[in-house]
Amino acid sequence: MDWNYVFLNFQGRLNRQPFWIATLVLWLLSMGVTFVTSILFGSQSAVTTFVQAVVALVLLIPSLAVAVKRYHDRDKSGWWILIVFIPIIGLIWYIVELGFLPGTPGPNRYGPDPLGADSYPVRA
Repeated sequence: MDWNYVFLNFQGRLNRQPFWIATLVLWLLSMGVTFVTSILFGSQSAVTTFVQAVVALVLLIPSLAVAVKRYHDRDKSGWWILIVFIPIIGLIWYIVELGFLPGTPGPNRYGPDPLGADSYPVRA
């Protein structure tokens, strides 16, 4: 798996398995930093809050890249990510749409089917 493609590129498509793996990696990074800073500085300290905010900002771009590519696999614009701002329903929609529904079979306007051969960019 090309991690640069998964976390830093907004073009192309991503199927469910790399989506869940990337989501788990990002979540574990966030929780790991939260755990370590809470142990070192206390859960209510200003340092912990600051570090958590910085980590959240750093992980924002990779999180958006993963979600946008997953929407592309569903043949939808990346702007659908904004649905998470609708209370309750938006988060449920996001999880179902990206986590459980299959992508469009074959190529679509965002690129080749990620389940097909030679669909991920090859590192030179």
